[in-house]
Amino acid sequence: MSTQSLEALLSGVGNIAEFLRNQQSGPNVYPGVPAEYSNWRDEQWAWQNTCVLFNQSYHMAELLVEGPGAFALLNRLGINSFKGFVPGKAKQFVPCTPDGYVIGDVILFYLEENSFNLVGRAPTLNWVMYNAEVGKDDVKLTYDERSAARPDPFGRVNYRYQIQGPNAAKVIESATGEAAPDLKFFNMCWMTIGGKKVRALRHGMAGQPGFELFGPTADAEAVHAALVAAGKPHGMRLVGGRAYSSNTLESGWIPSPLPAIYTGEALKPYREWLTVNHYEAKASIGGSHVSDNVEDYYLTPWDLGYGPFVKFDHDFIGADALKKMDAAPKRQKVTLALDNDSVLEAMGSMFGKGGRAKFFEFPSAVYSMHPFDRVVVGGKTVGLSTWIGYSSNEGRMLTLAMLDAEHATPGTEVSLLWGEPNGGSTKPTVEKHVQVEITGVVSPVPYSEVARTGYADGWRTRQA
Repeated sequence: MSTQSLEALLSGVGNIAEFLRNQQSGPNVYPGVPAEYSNWRDEQWAWQNTCVLFNQSYHMAELLVEGPGAFALLNRLGINSFKGFVPGKAKQFVPCTPDGYVIGDVILFYLEENSFNLVGRAPTLNWVMYNAEVGKDDVKLTYDERSAARPDPFGRVNYRYQIQGPNAAKVIESATGEAAPDLKFFNMCWMTIGGKKVRALRHGMAGQPGFELFGPTADAEAVHAALVAAGKPHGMRLVGGRAYSSNTLESGWIPSPLPAIYTGEALKPYREWLTVNHYEAKASIGGSHVSDNVEDYYLTPWDLGYGPFVKFDHDFIGADALKKMDAAPKRQKVTLALDNDSVLEAMGSMFGKGGRAKFFEFPSAVYSMHPFDRVVVGGKTVGLSTWIGYSSNEGRMLTLAMLDAEHATPGTEVSLLWGEPNGGSTKPTVEKHVQVEITGVVSPVPYSEVARTGYADGWRTRQA
């Protein structure tokens, strides 16, 4: 019996946006690691002050693309320029629909000639697989599903670790017995750790410099043990699932754009290719931004701060639409620093029996796979907030948002409309509550000063 397609599912749900709002899935999970190794406050503190070890081996999917057609396939899907892109480099890879809306983003590793690995959330990988199939590209695809969606959660092909923080280079030196390599941002090299050959990417994630380390799962235990031993003299902490998802608040990356594939005749064949078992059929949206048109949840590259990635030096899907968008007014990505007293007033409603605000989980307050909250001034919507949570380092509730340009100047006062209307949707992560306005101030992105001044020139620093 064939599996039902996403297109068939959507044709029977009525309103697509309402269907996604009431999906029974909560936020993305971070399996395979404890929620906390010590406590999430100290784990957050360490990525700004000493060093942390992230274990990223389980929550992301991977797609290996090999063959003589691999470069051309990826080049026609990504908004990014591939000029100067050679083996030993990596980049953030962003594909769009024919209408210019983002499908997702992943890290693209150029491993060897005719060999690429894409790592991240599933929507981008699904899009690549579909286009390789219908385009009959001369490529071989090897897909490795994330742990939460596979029958053998720990049967991954590769391990993936990150060493981040001011002491990252010292940990690498202790682990390898050699000086940390002087690599440019998003360049790769080889290391030997725990007697195993390890590929290393010069990276930054929590607003601090560091390295992403990866290799075959058979080597994972030996490499991890060597890193833990090397990190002890340098104050390194292991980071659990609770703190991990909050690091983006300081570094400024919006991790969860809704894949803009639910509408349009041009994408109907793709929805017929996707099934009810794919990510797109299980995605949930949440928050105070409510529209009956699912296209009001679609995001552009500029919304996500990826404007510098859009390069018209190659022919790619969505190029014509993006050229038109490029000339139009655009929202700007910002950080909202919520007012402490206003947040405490909302939280104070927990201590009464009626009229409670939506509960804040700590440190991440995200309660759906794709959060969308309204940002308002004088009752008028001026933008959308996405990721929200608490930074112990900054002593603030922060959100990553995109605002109309006239309201995006740092120092502008705005309000976040927190909670869903009419008591909330039917998601199990949503209790009955009332909406409240929480005041805040528009702030730079990244919020962390270290991230703004220490990252290589790119999509973060150009906005700040």
